[in-house]
Amino acid sequence: MENKKTPGRLLAGDPHIVAASYEEFNSIPVNLDLTDRPGLPPRTNLQTIDKAVRVSGPGTFAGKSTTTITFEPTEREGWWLDRTDQPDSLPIRIAVDNVWTTGSIVSNIVLRAGNPHNYVRMVEHVIALRMGLDIDNLMIKIDSGDPPLFERGSLDLLEALDSAGRRTLPGTVKYVTVKEPVTLGWDRGQFLTLSPLSGTEPKLTVDAAVNFPNAIGQQRIVFPVNHETLQSGAEARTNTPYGKMLYCKTIGKIFADIRNLGYTDKNILIAKKGRYHNEPRLVHEGKSLEAVWHRGVLDLLAAIALVPDARFVGEITSYKAGHRLDCDLVTQLYLNDLLTPVGNE
Repeated sequence: MENKKTPGRLLAGDPHIVAASYEEFNSIPVNLDLTDRPGLPPRTNLQTIDKAVRVSGPGTFAGKSTTTITFEPTEREGWWLDRTDQPDSLPIRIAVDNVWTTGSIVSNIVLRAGNPHNYVRMVEHVIALRMGLDIDNLMIKIDSGDPPLFERGSLDLLEALDSAGRRTLPGTVKYVTVKEPVTLGWDRGQFLTLSPLSGTEPKLTVDAAVNFPNAIGQQRIVFPVNHETLQSGAEARTNTPYGKMLYCKTIGKIFADIRNLGYTDKNILIAKKGRYHNEPRLVHEGKSLEAVWHRGVLDLLAAIALVPDARFVGEITSYKAGHRLDCDLVTQLYLNDLLTPVGNE
């Protein structure tokens, strides 16, 4: 992949910092280029799953408890979260206008609707699956606000949904893209750019890079969003620096957000300065790409899944970004009326 990327219309951020960060991004070699692969097959009719499936695991923020997620078919358009322990609350639509926070000590997307008790934390590892699956309508029932944290990333959830079959529904699949390339940048060189769909096939392509001052280092992958790439990214665990892991196990215990955090050496990737504390996954040509796969699929696509009324297609370029920047850019799409229908609209 030789073409240099350039920023789009800057919605926020210092143009000089963004320009310098793009130079840095373009200098990072692509470790894995899958752009020759197809995207998700285009569809016309809406689909839901054919039968309910259930997955249980230890809670993320209360690691000694067990949380159960039940995926159920629904005719409600879109993906929804329904807390069964909040019987007087309505389901939470997976949409950017229901983002409550993106976390402080523990970075994560929290969705809420109605009363302040009706929320679900760490939703990104669940909702990102929407972008690489042929499921348009889905009810996700959960018995607490704390999703399970698995040792295989989100593969348990993906395998459950794959086993649930599909049911065709009335209604038409809608696709949207941006009217023009747009970029959101931050002062430490983080940026996220969304570019319009090129061609007529509704396809979403991601060019994601990370750059950490530890064993993770620089990693970059380019891929179309489809079931195969979703499966690769779903296996990738959240990563954390070794120092932050120690902090969470010591001083961090005074904070409610991390006192019972269920992180272990098996369910997260821990990076020291010059090596990994535990065994990394997704090794390609001798180098682990687990961190950038996690970023490109389970973090980034979760924010794109917050576009609720259609499937976003086009191109995404991401460098050193995180949940807050992702969600801010999706919000800007609506504040600036930047989305436009494509395909069968």
